Amino acid sequence: MTENLRPSGAHPTDQDPTPYGRGTAYDPSYGTAYDGAAGGYPPPPPYAPTSRRRAKRPVALLAAVAIAAGVIGGGTATLVGQLNDGGSGATGSGGAVNGTTVSQSSKGTVTGVAEAVSPAIVEIGAASSAGKSTGSGVVITEDGEIVTNNHVISGAQQIQVTLSTGRTYTADVVGTDPGKDLALIKLRGASGLKTATLGDSSQVKVGDQVVAIGSPEGLTGTVTSGIVSALDRDVTVAKDDSGGSGQGQDRQGGGNGPWPFEFGGQQFNGDTGEETTTYKALQTDASLNPGNSGGALINMDGEIIGINSAMYAPSSSAAGSGSATGSVGLGFAIPVNTLKADLDTLRAGDGS
Repeated sequence: MTENLRPSGAHPTDQDPTPYGRGTAYDPSYGTAYDGAAGGYPPPPPYAPTSRRRAKRPVALLAAVAIAAGVIGGGTATLVGQLNDGGSGATGSGGAVNGTTVSQSSKGTVTGVAEAVSPAIVEIGAASSAGKSTGSGVVITEDGEIVTNNHVISGAQQIQVTLSTGRTYTADVVGTDPGKDLALIKLRGASGLKTATLGDSSQVKVGDQVVAIGSPEGLTGTVTSGIVSALDRDVTVAKDDSGGSGQGQDRQGGGNGPWPFEFGGQQFNGDTGEETTTYKALQTDASLNPGNSGGALINMDGEIIGINSAMYAPSSSAAGSGSATGSVGLGFAIPVNTLKADLDTLRAGDGS
């Protein structure tokens, strides 16, 4: 028979009837000091710290996931906000108008701008006692509100509008503002039209690329491009068709030439008459010709930044008859912010 030589309390084993457990001197949860036993050994180290280290890993992982989720969530919110914004900077007080924009793949190209905005640019034919004229306009609502120059439709007895699709409508004058050379007309029975987005002309800088779309000489949907060559030009034009030589509108066929204006103390394209108005204009070298009046000057995001209103067309010295020789890269547009500030007045017909 083998004798058990282990002193009492030494080398505890799993078979010991009283292992170090709760209530003993080795229980760390009680914080009691080790009082020792004869010939005894220190207790094995507790395993709680190891458990605590293992517990930290899931917490750290969850924290990392939370941070990642926050970043992804924020990015998603930003993206959604950008997509939903739709160019909110393109709207202004009294003139919140959103419409067609350039596709992401074509952004910054003349082709992309032309494709996106051309459906919202129309040709305007105005018939009056002085004859027939051709101008352009910009569709701003699906039911046919169109912005143009006052001098395009001033004195008109009948207004015919041709869309980029070739479809024609009769239009009525809603309101005019001769002091700003702006007018608003409305198509009869129109719906579901492509509309333009009005941008922010206060953000325009000299050197910005621009596209002009209109109907010079009745050539519907003509696209030209250039840059903004100057800002805040003081341009003076006749208030209505009673000015000067009776050129209230852009005459097609060389009848009276392009719309006359004054700049820098000089007269261009004829006499503006006694009743004139002056406005701050954007200057562009994009080619403008008779018939472009009332059309759009557009930035490379497809937003309207101006309404084309005047261009310099030097007369042919050989003919000596005042016939126009075409654009020489001096065109002017009414800033779109002027239009947006005037839209409510035009819609109310208060400026007529």
